[in-house]
Amino acid sequence: MNRMFVSILLNVSEYDYSISTVLQIEAIFTPNSSSFSSIFQAYIRNLRFNTSTTQKPFLIVTAFHVSHVQASVICAKRHDLLMKIRSGGHGYEGVSYVAAQPFFLLDMFNLRSIEVNMDTETAWVEAGATLGEVYYRIAEKSEVHGFPAGVGPTVGVGGRISGGGYGNLMRKYGTSVDNVVDAQVVDVQGRLLNRSSMGEDLFWAIRGGGGGSFGVVLVYKIKLVRVPERATVFQVERTLEQDATNIVYNGINNDLFIRLILETTELRPTKGVNSLQQRDESRLKFEEVSIFSDQQCLEQNYLQQKIIKTVRATFIALFLSDSKTLVSVMEERMAENPSTETAFPHRAGNLWMIQYKADRYETGQEVAKYYINLVRDLHKYMTPFVSQNLRQAFMCYKDLDLGINHHNVYGYFEGSSYGVQYFHDNFKRLVQIKTRVDPANFFRTEQSIPVLSHAELVRMVTEKSIVPILFGLFALNWIRTFK
Repeated sequence: MNRMFVSILLNVSEYDYSISTVLQIEAIFTPNSSSFSSIFQAYIRNLRFNTSTTQKPFLIVTAFHVSHVQASVICAKRHDLLMKIRSGGHGYEGVSYVAAQPFFLLDMFNLRSIEVNMDTETAWVEAGATLGEVYYRIAEKSEVHGFPAGVGPTVGVGGRISGGGYGNLMRKYGTSVDNVVDAQVVDVQGRLLNRSSMGEDLFWAIRGGGGGSFGVVLVYKIKLVRVPERATVFQVERTLEQDATNIVYNGINNDLFIRLILETTELRPTKGVNSLQQRDESRLKFEEVSIFSDQQCLEQNYLQQKIIKTVRATFIALFLSDSKTLVSVMEERMAENPSTETAFPHRAGNLWMIQYKADRYETGQEVAKYYINLVRDLHKYMTPFVSQNLRQAFMCYKDLDLGINHHNVYGYFEGSSYGVQYFHDNFKRLVQIKTRVDPANFFRTEQSIPVLSHAELVRMVTEKSIVPILFGLFALNWIRTFK
């Protein structure tokens, strides 16, 4: 399969920038390549997947040019090969570079240019760039501009923006996708599309609808936001006995972003409050563990009740374990845009966003299972206090416990199990767009947007048709009654 696919890539002649040039500069890697392992492992951010038993790709393409992406898509589609797309590799479930079936990896790390234009207060950012690089390039040009995104400097732009892109500036300026004004995408036919040529539906979908579903996003045009030249960043540590709960609850104001870290110190629950006032481009790292730790972050949801004032004995007992909880304050600017403005739906009514995680440095499957179960227990306990019917989840923090899509005749129903939690009412529109732009479901992952099956299409048509029929029969019967 390796030789066959490489041969196909070399013989694709539709594009000017020949992929054979790439081969000469070592951008196609097979398991026989001396650099294969180092390339594959370079962007594995979760050591749970950096093992000898992890299924490896049969080929890695590290594209240098748009034509390499186009050739990869066309060749893979012709021969029905599964393609995974990796930007920064920070996905907690590793779905951008791990699969249970044979696949090849399109790695975007070489496509990382950033062009900042201060005249238009915009920037073109390629998907392989990292957030730290974006902040740095903006700061080179201006001390009073920024971009709302995440706090991890090594997080990939492609993955972050595709899922919504929340961060420390979101209360003031919204999410990343609220500030994306254009993009370039390679679609399933290998065409390079911009906002105008892709249409507003697809442009809506790639802003928060998740990566790996609609095409390969090459570059985003982002709108820079104006920020104060200085910002105040501070950290406060308090225990529950020191009234930490009320300090946090009463300290919220519109110009303050709070990231609350709940963890244990000497078997006592504590709150570490990371706060930012006005601006945080230079603050790239808060309480993040090393990217080389094994982050078992499985769950993410949004608080719709003011549970920050509720501390129960069971909840405290769970914190006495090795799990950790991060809580970020939302609302303010997040509540201004309707939930349908972009595919990212988590807007008004969501006061806080919770991330449950456990970090481990020991190796072994049993250890991993222990820590994962800790997180699951905490997540289960929080059920009465968070969003209901259905419980919400954040696409950037994928959780395969919500469901896995096997992309068979039940693909739509399997996709609904996680899709509604990630996207709420936006899920139906995402499915419709997916069915139109990628009807054969070429772009797919374990939790990608599904296409409508023939059975589901028939059901929808039948539902739409039967209503007027029933109404007509009722009207006819009513007329006959009064004759």
